[in-house]
Amino acid sequence: MKILMVLTSHDTLGNTGRKTGFWLEEFAAPYVVFRDAGVQLTLASPKGGQPPLDPKSDLPESQTPAMTRFKQDQTAQKALSQTVKLANMKSEDYEAVFYVGGHGPMWEPSLRNSPTGSRFQSLMAV
Repeated sequence: MKILMVLTSHDTLGNTGRKTGFWLEEFAAPYVVFRDAGVQLTLASPKGGQPPLDPKSDLPESQTPAMTRFKQDQTAQKALSQTVKLANMKSEDYEAVFYVGGHGPMWEPSLRNSPTGSRFQSLMAV
């Protein structure tokens, strides 16, 4: 099975000036489950490259076993740092699309009223 995991490229919480991005647990937990199940994963984001991490999601009191495991996996870390551009993805290449949560996706301008947004919506229709 092939799953496309989509992360945000947006790093600012609205007009507050505060940093945001994807929520680490909302990425790490499904990532670990998918990998353990033998799923072939592709990590994508609107801009490609390293997606921004919401700093509040990585506080010491927020740590979970899945987060710890993800942080210790160098292959996973490398994959996260090299997400592919969402606009280059083809929906027919995947059985499922998993959109990683957090505050960044709520403010992601490239996923609203843009070619990338339309591309994402077409992926969601699969």
